[in-house]
Amino acid sequence: MHPAFRLDLPRELTSSVIVASPHSGRHYPPSFLRASVLDERMIRSSEDAFIDRLVAAAPSLGAPLLTAEWPRAYLDLNRSSDELDPGVIDGVGRVVQTPRINSGLGVVPRVVANGRAIYRGKLPRAEADARIKQIWRPYHAELENLMSRAKAQFGQAVLLDFHSMPHEALDTVARPGTPRPQVVLGDRFGASAGSEIVDVLEDGFLQAGLVVSRNAPFAGAYITQRYGRPTIGFHAVQVEIDRRLYMDERTVRPNAAFEETKRIISQVLARVIGALPGRVPLAAE
Repeated sequence: MHPAFRLDLPRELTSSVIVASPHSGRHYPPSFLRASVLDERMIRSSEDAFIDRLVAAAPSLGAPLLTAEWPRAYLDLNRSSDELDPGVIDGVGRVVQTPRINSGLGVVPRVVANGRAIYRGKLPRAEADARIKQIWRPYHAELENLMSRAKAQFGQAVLLDFHSMPHEALDTVARPGTPRPQVVLGDRFGASAGSEIVDVLEDGFLQAGLVVSRNAPFAGAYITQRYGRPTIGFHAVQVEIDRRLYMDERTVRPNAAFEETKRIISQVLARVIGALPGRVPLAAE
């Protein structure tokens, strides 16, 4: 069985920051590709391609880096394990319908980007349960462990959950005459992280010349909701990077600006990790 995740630890843990990339996994087993109606490029359209490479400096800066191995199209780690979609999983009983399930984006996705169906029919419930047991549970157990260890050592834990966003997704927030955001920081409108932490992140990207938005169009999904509890010292911020900054979305390949984008993100990580070696006085506390 291919591992659920890869964990890269620093030689010396010096910060309360944990960096994660739950959607950049690219282990596409042949059996999965055969079961899909999509070709190998199309099935990658919902993958946060290369995000793990963009944040690879985290361990050298003193923070652990947790990255998914399996792709989002196979299992979505940024969903609750009970977000089961009866439209793609056979034998699912009554479920609470959520916008994510209704759109085909449950824990076992029915579609990739632009609503393109992944499968010809439905998967057995046993297959969905096996994916959750073998991939979802180990990943979240490790993330929970990293957060708990950081809290015990530094008095707080700060999760930076990195993602990428299709350039076209930014059309929903771009107003005429104003630049569209290149980075979106999601803290669930202050519910998942202290504002001082988000300020440090925002300042880092702004100083690099990027356009930053908070919570629009992405405020944070399951991971920020589950792990962000700032009143007791657990903070989680979802960081979305415009794919056009570093890759060709059509071919799913790094573009000419990839190394420069990686340098900027490394600088932002250094700034945040350096600023958060331990406890930050937060008004919410």
